[in-house]
Amino acid sequence: MSAENTPDIIYTKVDEAPELASASLLPIIQRFADAAGVSVGTRDISLAGRIIAAFPETLTEEQRQSDDLADLGELVKTPEANVIKLPNISASVPQLVAAIKELQSQGYALPDYPETPQTDAEKETRARYDAIKGSAVNPVLREGNSDRRAAAAVKSFAQANPHRMGAWSSGSKTRVASMSGGDFFSNEVSATLDKPATARIVLETAAGETVLKEGVSYPEGTVVDATYMSAAALDAFLAEEIAKTKDEGTLFSLHMKATMMKVSDPIIFGHAVKAWLAPVFEQFGDEMAALGVNPNSGLGDLLDRVKGNAEIMAAIEAVTADRPPMYMVDSDRGITNLHVPSDVIIDASMPALIRAGGKGWGPDGNEADANCVIPDNSYAPVYDEAIAFFKENGALNPATAGTVQNLGLMAQKAEEYGSHPTTFEIPEDGTVKMILEDGTVLHQHAVQAGDIWRSASARKAPIEDWVNLAIERQAATGYRAIFWLDETRAHDAELIKYVKPILEAKGVSDRFEIMAPREATRASLETITKGENTIAITGNVLRDYLTDLFPILELATSAKMLSIVKLMQGGGLFETGAGGSAPKHVQQLQAENHLRWDSLGEFCALGESFKFLADAKGNAKARVLGEAVEVATQGILDHGRSPGRKVGQTDNRDSHYWFARYWAEALAAQGDDADLAAHFAPIAKALAEGEEAIVGELAAAQGSPADLGGYYHTDPAKTAAVMRPSATLNAIIG
Repeated sequence: MSAENTPDIIYTKVDEAPELASASLLPIIQRFADAAGVSVGTRDISLAGRIIAAFPETLTEEQRQSDDLADLGELVKTPEANVIKLPNISASVPQLVAAIKELQSQGYALPDYPETPQTDAEKETRARYDAIKGSAVNPVLREGNSDRRAAAAVKSFAQANPHRMGAWSSGSKTRVASMSGGDFFSNEVSATLDKPATARIVLETAAGETVLKEGVSYPEGTVVDATYMSAAALDAFLAEEIAKTKDEGTLFSLHMKATMMKVSDPIIFGHAVKAWLAPVFEQFGDEMAALGVNPNSGLGDLLDRVKGNAEIMAAIEAVTADRPPMYMVDSDRGITNLHVPSDVIIDASMPALIRAGGKGWGPDGNEADANCVIPDNSYAPVYDEAIAFFKENGALNPATAGTVQNLGLMAQKAEEYGSHPTTFEIPEDGTVKMILEDGTVLHQHAVQAGDIWRSASARKAPIEDWVNLAIERQAATGYRAIFWLDETRAHDAELIKYVKPILEAKGVSDRFEIMAPREATRASLETITKGENTIAITGNVLRDYLTDLFPILELATSAKMLSIVKLMQGGGLFETGAGGSAPKHVQQLQAENHLRWDSLGEFCALGESFKFLADAKGNAKARVLGEAVEVATQGILDHGRSPGRKVGQTDNRDSHYWFARYWAEALAAQGDDADLAAHFAPIAKALAEGEEAIVGELAAAQGSPADLGGYYHTDPAKTAAVMRPSATLNAIIG
């Protein structure tokens, strides 16, 4: 991506509801930005786009796409980067396979996803597809650490208009279940390298040595972890919790992140499917394997493959009848917690359950208490302590609650989210060793067949940058600041060795606390319950979990967060919120032509992006645009112009009209730039005078099914017709 061809601002092309919203919002952004001499272009990081880019040799010249993700990966390492990053699909295998099939149906000659690759060609195809799975995008783009918080306008609106919270009872049976041993937490070892090193990872068995991975390089000062989860301990834990759930009369629910943790968590998910149907696998395991059943793909895929075998189906029904009721993703459609690994994502599912007073939806369509099964104990205490707190104190009051901001260590593939290339399902009993080039055995574990072993790392420069960002944010706010680090956990103990000396050298040790996640959870909830504010300074996974948990409790959603990634080389990455609910939004649009996706996160990111551009390139007009975006965003909130949930209510397209109008009015009214005021005055007038026609045209579009020409790879013309149905608005915007 040459500098002369790079737009001033890059707006990412993604998937599902955020991308549909872009079809309506992006033309408005480009029209307004052009008045300030700012170019806004797109780069495709969607799941379909990444698949197409991975197989140029099988496609026609017209079908081929550049590898935009790789190009952006280079751009974010430069001071010129200014990227607005919308939430993309972190694909599970079922989603990846579905996207491939859709593209094939559209004439793209892509190879099938090899479930069990045999030939070298199949293995190479599988490797290309596997590089697209899970959190393939975020680690590439996040060349900086995370600063996430509720924008002031959003927080004040939430306090003035508190959302409904489910009531908590001290007698609630809802609880969190986690492994007491044999998990990643209990088996973790960690070390900080005193010089640059290259490691190879081997499995030593009675038959000899197998190289699992070689050429894994680390700079000096890198914190390198290794751990494993015992398959036997996991299976015993799952069986025990299924039995306990039945005895307690609650819903069985599994909470995982099979999208981001694309190697380990699908395997753990598969263990849960097998545990749930253990008698069926014992009796029909070989037959099911012959039908292509892979429990890692979920119960939905399993049922689809065995539905023609009456004997297996009868056995499944018999086992299900004997199990406790299961937490449902969609009780009306019979979609269970174990159907699809990507359907239940812990950082969205657990906050939703906690917000609802500890209730989940059961197969009978009613709410009930639940056993929240989170196998690994690394972060489960956060949710366990939150549930205990609300049982004791009742639900949080959004009208008076303070806020939890977050500074997250995530740059350069920090921690578990960067572990995919060094995570392995162990094929046979033996010892896994990480061996440095000088022969030093850095880490080793005795493992058994089926165990899940992984290594993760965090580099020195991102760690130091993270601590310094925390110091800056605390100084700017004066808020209570807590490093969520457990001195008894191997990895966290190594991070603390970095944190304390930096705080001491800057003379600010007295402004910071260091607490294990359980204690930090309670301290933070106590703080915001009093109406005060705190900063959670966390690692990568906790950044992800907490920036859903607290916003969902405070604001009802995490999609409205201000998310700034201060890139380490001076550029800016502005993220727009979470996309966990995006699939349901698309389904509603396809059925009823109503899109309830709220673009408030995009508005917040856009304002920050313009102001960053103003400073980086000395473009005063860009700052005026950015400040006017903030006025428009406040207008959306103050006048209730955010999307409603039902057909006939304001939807995403309506909110974009009002955003454009408030933005134009703010620009016309401001006194900092007369040229911009003169330019936008007639636009503001036209948008106001066209209100009746525009609102009528947008309302008329709702109610009937919408044809997008696809789900993962929509047709641009059809999508534009659906998302820009107002001829009056289009004529004004162009």
